[in-house]
Amino acid sequence: MSEQQFENGSKYLLEVKGLKKIYPGVIALNEVDFDIHYGEVHCLVGENGAGKSTLIEILGGTIAQDGGTIKFEDKKVNFKSPKNAQEKGIAVLHQELPALPDLTVAENIYVSRLPIGKFGLLDYKKLYKEANYWLDLIHSEIDSREIFGNLPIAKQQLVSIAKALSLDAKLIFFDEPSAVLTLTELDRLFNIIKDLKNQQKGIVYISHRLDEIFEIGDRVTVLRNGNLVETNTVTDTTKDDLIRQMVGREVNEVRLRDCYTPDETVPIVIEVKNLNQPGVLNDINFHVTAGEIVGFFGLVGAGRTEIARAIIGADPVKSGSISIRGTMIARNNPQKALKSGMCLIPEDRKLQGLLLHKSIRENIALPSLSDLSSAGMWLDSGAVSKRARNFTEKLSIKTPSIEQKTKNLSGGNQQKIVLAKWLSRDMEVYIFDEPTRGVDVGAKEEIRKLIIELAAAGKAIILISSEIPEILTLSDRVLVMHNGSITADIPVTKATQEKLLRSSMGEA
Repeated sequence: MSEQQFENGSKYLLEVKGLKKIYPGVIALNEVDFDIHYGEVHCLVGENGAGKSTLIEILGGTIAQDGGTIKFEDKKVNFKSPKNAQEKGIAVLHQELPALPDLTVAENIYVSRLPIGKFGLLDYKKLYKEANYWLDLIHSEIDSREIFGNLPIAKQQLVSIAKALSLDAKLIFFDEPSAVLTLTELDRLFNIIKDLKNQQKGIVYISHRLDEIFEIGDRVTVLRNGNLVETNTVTDTTKDDLIRQMVGREVNEVRLRDCYTPDETVPIVIEVKNLNQPGVLNDINFHVTAGEIVGFFGLVGAGRTEIARAIIGADPVKSGSISIRGTMIARNNPQKALKSGMCLIPEDRKLQGLLLHKSIRENIALPSLSDLSSAGMWLDSGAVSKRARNFTEKLSIKTPSIEQKTKNLSGGNQQKIVLAKWLSRDMEVYIFDEPTRGVDVGAKEEIRKLIIELAAAGKAIILISSEIPEILTLSDRVLVMHNGSITADIPVTKATQEKLLRSSMGEA
């Protein structure tokens, strides 16, 4: 960590004192102190709803604080907008990537800073040259002329990193950057962060993957319920310490039930045969019995999400069959899949799982409108509210009211709402695609227990996860994917991290 100082003796690049933010019914930040040295990686951890996002939004100029002071380069500041913060030297890489999907990668990197040439026209030659410089710097192998929306999420994240570097920021916030990166891309990110640190940049690194904290962090600050719990050097703390500080209780990281091995008397709930989607899925065959959790593991681009979307009917397939309890259902038809008892808790909850501008009550009721209507015509508002309150309480969704707009909730609470709306339908098959992505350790524990409860109730569970510990903790069997094919079917009792990784890379 650098001890560089200003002429007046200050060693802080950023110094926050007594920062406060209040929303109706919620104190999002309660007089929080936070500071960053030059050349330091200061990690920020806490459960969803702890106040991390609020702190980032204030320091990034998105929202205004209700109290406290902020000093940047030893000068008192009050950021009026994200552009204002950027001009001062602060860049924020958000967990949910803000982007213009129909524009090129270069245009996304230089949006609001596009180079203008002669006659007031956009200088494309300069734009692509400069964008390629930053993309090459991080070894992204991305063409700056590529349409941004055509890139997979992992490469979109790399573009955001290139954009932050192009701003020549003095302080960079990385908000859950590893959630969508492969191991190779993560190593590349860590090397970039080390280079930035050597350049005396300040880095704030937010992650729910605690191993990363100990790999790259200098100090770590824990927030809980809007309050500062503790700030320590990474060398003076442990993973167990952080978990206790984050959740205020011990978190169980071992299997929550014995491995379930169904015999021939247990009915098959969902069976997929010879499913093909040219260039995407190759002859997919598998089944899940009642009460069984089947995990899908693979590297980014292996085809796990594509399987989920194919069997739910969201993406078309060319051939193959899908049956629920022995009854064939129509392919490429989400309505038929839903009526048959299948549901998908998608990886991208904001775009595919929720109506963010609608209330908790409306989101939970959405899949069950026919059940909540009188005479099949008039929506029973009392029944809607009762159901929303029941599941808000059951899933411990933190909110002052069921009328709260879903966009105002933390990522973990948003994920619980996606779960609540399908739990209220009592489905046969639950497909979880990265259910704890970007979710804090406390919410992870709650969601994992919920998955166990669903399996214990006889539901068929398909669990897609990039986290090997999650796969090994929850699954009864693990199907490993590589290049659109299932390469292994392994009972969890015989599964190891090495075996899963080898199979995911196409090795025997």
